[in-house]
Amino acid sequence: MAITATPAIRDGRLVVRGKTVLSRVPGDISLTPAGPSSVFLGATSAAAPDSRHVFTLGVLEGFKFLCLFRPKIWWMIPLVGESADEIPIETQMLLLEAREGCALDDESISSEQNSMSVFYILVLPVLEGPFRTSLQGNSMNELEFCIESGDKDVQATQALKAVFLSSGDNPFELIKDSVKILTKLKGTFSHIDNKKIPRHLDWFGWCTWDAFYSQVDPRGIKEGLQSFLEGGCSPKFLIIDDGWQDTVNEFCEEGEAPAEGTQFATRLVDIKENKKFTNTGSEGSCNNLHELINYIKEKYGLKYVYMWHALAGYWGGVLPTSKHMKKYNPELRYPIQSPGNVGNLRDIAMDSLEKYGVGVIDPRKIFEFYNDLHSYLSSSGVDGVKVDVQNLMETLGSGHGGRVSLTRQYQEALERSISKNFPDNNLICCMSHNSDSLYSSKESATARASEDFMPREPAFQTLHIASVAFNSLLLGEIVVPDWDMFHSKHETAEFHGAARAIGGCAVYVSDKPGNHDFKILKKLVLPDGSVLRARHAGRPTRDCLFKDPVMDGER
Repeated sequence: MAITATPAIRDGRLVVRGKTVLSRVPGDISLTPAGPSSVFLGATSAAAPDSRHVFTLGVLEGFKFLCLFRPKIWWMIPLVGESADEIPIETQMLLLEAREGCALDDESISSEQNSMSVFYILVLPVLEGPFRTSLQGNSMNELEFCIESGDKDVQATQALKAVFLSSGDNPFELIKDSVKILTKLKGTFSHIDNKKIPRHLDWFGWCTWDAFYSQVDPRGIKEGLQSFLEGGCSPKFLIIDDGWQDTVNEFCEEGEAPAEGTQFATRLVDIKENKKFTNTGSEGSCNNLHELINYIKEKYGLKYVYMWHALAGYWGGVLPTSKHMKKYNPELRYPIQSPGNVGNLRDIAMDSLEKYGVGVIDPRKIFEFYNDLHSYLSSSGVDGVKVDVQNLMETLGSGHGGRVSLTRQYQEALERSISKNFPDNNLICCMSHNSDSLYSSKESATARASEDFMPREPAFQTLHIASVAFNSLLLGEIVVPDWDMFHSKHETAEFHGAARAIGGCAVYVSDKPGNHDFKILKKLVLPDGSVLRARHAGRPTRDCLFKDPVMDGER
């Protein structure tokens, strides 16, 4: 990464490599060196201590930008533009294209000169103590940063190392080197190079979600695996997704369909499997989870079986009155989103959880819960877990030291339990795109890179692939991005298959039994069930970093 000078503030201007990046920089903005070519930006408020502050960094004009931001509480997507007023709230990465000694639109410069003069500026809002930072623009083309704790009792007047800024000639090396610098300076997370990579990534897989949704049962699992076997392309890893746990929906009568939204308020009753996975005398049943896993591993040659659960146990957490859950000291709590985000990051899940509450396990007991759950699964032959709904913790920090503190307690407990019960680091994180989670990830080595594949949404497919690719610019330096499952028999199957082939990600599908395109699968999967996985995460090429391949009609 070639850099010629450390960024500096001069006469109210933030200057990088001789170029003014921000003008009209307020006097409360501070700059702290972070290395030979990097700095932290921060600020001090003249107002009273508070749990949330918004600071103006200065006017940002004359640059093409790419940002990664959260349109929903769970996920990031990319956005490109040329004006700071286009930068949305909840921006977690900002990359600027700059040119040394020339204007953005100087047509007199040849393409060769233009290419030689280009460099890149990376702006990363990070964590500082119990506070989390995000970027946003305003109508006056000012770049702002917001710090927040998520707990009214956790207050501050300043954040001096809230925003990391660096520059370089190669955008990919710039992001990689910046993340590595931050791991050393912050000490709260690790670069992907220093993590143990789960072995399931190198084998073809099947996930039960789209095949059965929450109606998954042993008979369906066996039918699906038999269907793959008969087609000559057997999965070697399996994710038994949502639907295996013992849960209760308190908001509908037994046997009735839940009212819309209340499905997310369903709570966990016990760590053991539900009655669908115990002997009910029905065809295709089994005595217990252990028996099922032993059977399918032996008959279908599975190497890895993962089970799904939410970070809080289930979507609505755990049932506080359950005799099996009382030992973890759970309490019913109601999520509180950041004041600056209300109305922007909402979806049906958050609407439901805010209305019905979440059964939250005492942070002092959360390792005990994970250890009990994971040791039981491990003793049943399970090899790892997919842990979902992780960003929910940011809304539950009040009274627990704030969002960063609570997230970190849960993350550390989860990783400790994984290390103890699944020593090959067999963990897939999901719905974990907030910086609270990313910058608290010391061991977690793979995470979903975008919202779900959504097979019934034809207009969503290009956005899905664009999102995972652009998100991988940042995520790919912290985890192996998981590009989600797809369907081998779908109008976009070849498009998705080609993307997975070069994505450096797991290759797995969620086909219903008997609904496969083996011609496509056999282009991706070798005869022994392994896949040829790229060494690094698939990312956009440099020529389209600041383009919109979803909407521009060209790419």
